Amino acid sequence: MTSNIDYKANPLHGLKLETLVGEIVAHYGFEILYAYLNINCFKTNPSIESSIKFLKKTQWAREKVEAFYLYEYKSLPRATDDQFQLPPRDRIVPSHQKPGEPAELSLEDAERLQRERERKAAEFSSRGRRW
Repeated sequence: MTSNIDYKANPLHGLKLETLVGEIVAHYGFEILYAYLNINCFKTNPSIESSIKFLKKTQWAREKVEAFYLYEYKSLPRATDDQFQLPPRDRIVPSHQKPGEPAELSLEDAERLQRERERKAAEFSSRGRRW
């Protein structure tokens, strides 16, 4: 069974990890990337080379960076629920959705998002798990 899915509309199609990391580091810097993604390769002795080495070995981190690239750097609309279940490189971006300008991010916004995530996690844990 063949599929006529056009993955070329996805900005990640044919993009090397080195190019992707280089673009987002040049635009945002390691400090902002660490603040938003919370991946240590962007904090502890950060370099593009060491980050790429880590991301090539760590699928969850690579997918997190690729999603950041699509939705923050390329400003694409968020994926639908069914597309969100796929890795970012496998997601289909409708042809009418075109990449925009990179989102303006700040350390203050990252701190606010982190506090919100912590609040939600605390709410989730306080409800307890019912199996």
